[in-house]
Amino acid sequence: MVTQNISGLKNFFIFNPTLSTKEGEELQKILYYYPICDNTEVQIKNVGLVEGIIQFTDTFKPTSSASSLHTNKTRQLYFQPEKNYWMVMTLRLNQISKERNATGDAEELEDDIQDNVYEAMLKQAYYMYRLFWGTFQSVKDLSTLKMNIEIFYRTYLQSLKLPQADILNVFCGIQYLPLDKQTFLKVQCFVNLLESTFPIVPHTAFFYNEHLIWSGVEPSDMQVIYQYLSTSVFPANLETETQGSSRNSSSTLSALQRGRFIIGPSNLKLAKTVGKIPKVYLFGGSGTSELYFVIYKMSGASVCLFIKGDYELTVDFFKELNEFMNFNLVSVVSSITEYSSREVVTPCSETSPRFIYFNKLNLALKSTVHSDIKPSAAIKDSVKIIADINSLIPFLGSTGESIVKTMNDYWVIGKTSNSREFYIALQQKNASLIDISEEVSKLCETELKGIFFHSA
Repeated sequence: MVTQNISGLKNFFIFNPTLSTKEGEELQKILYYYPICDNTEVQIKNVGLVEGIIQFTDTFKPTSSASSLHTNKTRQLYFQPEKNYWMVMTLRLNQISKERNATGDAEELEDDIQDNVYEAMLKQAYYMYRLFWGTFQSVKDLSTLKMNIEIFYRTYLQSLKLPQADILNVFCGIQYLPLDKQTFLKVQCFVNLLESTFPIVPHTAFFYNEHLIWSGVEPSDMQVIYQYLSTSVFPANLETETQGSSRNSSSTLSALQRGRFIIGPSNLKLAKTVGKIPKVYLFGGSGTSELYFVIYKMSGASVCLFIKGDYELTVDFFKELNEFMNFNLVSVVSSITEYSSREVVTPCSETSPRFIYFNKLNLALKSTVHSDIKPSAAIKDSVKIIADINSLIPFLGSTGESIVKTMNDYWVIGKTSNSREFYIALQQKNASLIDISEEVSKLCETELKGIFFHSA
């Protein structure tokens, strides 16, 4: 079994080399540096080293800058999100004992740190910041920019789960909930009625049990919003509901089942002001737009409303919106719940195949690799192999297939075609390539219902 080799985040910093070109003023180019316990000399030294590495590697690869640096003790990732702005994340690797090192396991553990996984996490750190604060270049005052970055990353870096990162961080996909035509039409009619009744709501997203059903937001923006919801908002709300249920109060349970704002005024009966409503920046479509972000929840449904940022929100507006939701949303939620209850979900056993499906066009993700509370070592190894196969896609072309057989009789298959990727991990002893191909075709048919490709 391959052991996770990351012990934590060594440092994280953002800098702009054009902010200072004079000797003795190097600190001015640093916009943010973590950890704060590193003195200024250490910060200047680390930033200067990265700047030198980037300039040096640009000499040999002018079309794209270096993306990572490997050492025995660290792994450093680089990302240039905007012109002249660089983000750097350094991972601290676990120390390898002399006994293990003597056996030659050092190289194996070093390979356990997959660049594509942590490069994706570094990029996600920028896109999440941009969602709430806009681009770096949009803030002209340098002190304001530094303050915005410090406020955001002070909390965000604490939420990173580096040792648990895997191939799903690379995809950052969206889990959709497929519905029958009639039920989906009810959702679409509800959204159309909502946006026509409230013209200040140009975009809406409709979720049910954390799965997306409808979105009027560009996929690239929805991808970031979905990651925020699935990692922060939905888990926090679930914890609140669980605590409410554990108190076994009928009034509390009734309040949780009724429609309410989980981002917005929490108590409209007592509210005198709307409070602080967050804003988000969307970059798809014709240009950048700044919008209020509000979420209304009823039972398993969550409706995300993107409200024009120049509109003055009032308590009366939210009361009117709440009344509309309570009157029109009930039947829609009921239909979705009824349809979902008829869908049979087969639980994964320990020997069941694990798969990941990802569509680059609509960012749809379907996965069973995390279906186990405590996945086996073989499954963990298979997920790492999937990440390795994914990193080879640029070299394999848009259509291809890779097959890997592990020492513990697991077969890991990666298939790509028409901007779709499908990865399977299954355990088959004494199986041939023909046997594995037949198993993959069966899995495509049962799980993807013909949306992928098959052998003729």
